[in-house]
Amino acid sequence: MENHFANLIQDIGEDLTREGLVDTPKRAAAAFKYLNSGYHLSLDKVLNNAIFEADTEDMVIVKDIELYSLCEHHLLPFIGKCHVAYLPKGKVLGLSKVARIVEMYARRLQIQERLTKQIADAIQTAVNPAGVAVVIEAKHLCMMMRGVEKQNSSMMTSSMLGLFRRQISTRSEFLELINRR
Repeated sequence: MENHFANLIQDIGEDLTREGLVDTPKRAAAAFKYLNSGYHLSLDKVLNNAIFEADTEDMVIVKDIELYSLCEHHLLPFIGKCHVAYLPKGKVLGLSKVARIVEMYARRLQIQERLTKQIADAIQTAVNPAGVAVVIEAKHLCMMMRGVEKQNSSMMTSSMLGLFRRQISTRSEFLELINRR
């Protein structure tokens, strides 16, 4: 991977012997591997048996989970926050596991629409709740730094499963709660 970054740097007309660039291919390769480290994780590995019996059916929400991902079309970052809710049916996830699921899928080449669905499907698979809701709000550097160059634009996506899809009151409660500041 280092050689590929070295070639990219040379192909834009830079001098790899310049002091600031000597170790850049090595650093860029390490950064790219880290930014895409989600490929080496699985749902079972991330959950690590942190699923617990719980006598509750009330909504569980984890909001403002920061996320960083790379757009699969331009390899540029998109940055935002994710809000996740589920309605337990006898089982709950360890709190950090929700954020770890977001991280696992965000650390892959992505489009926001797929990322949102992958997170919802993973929560559904993990604890089979009565419903799952995921909303992601993100700014895409591929739209901000190039192309249309719209600095203040952001994208919102949602995935609603189970009761969040079928019951407007449940969906509305979730949306109201994540919009409280």
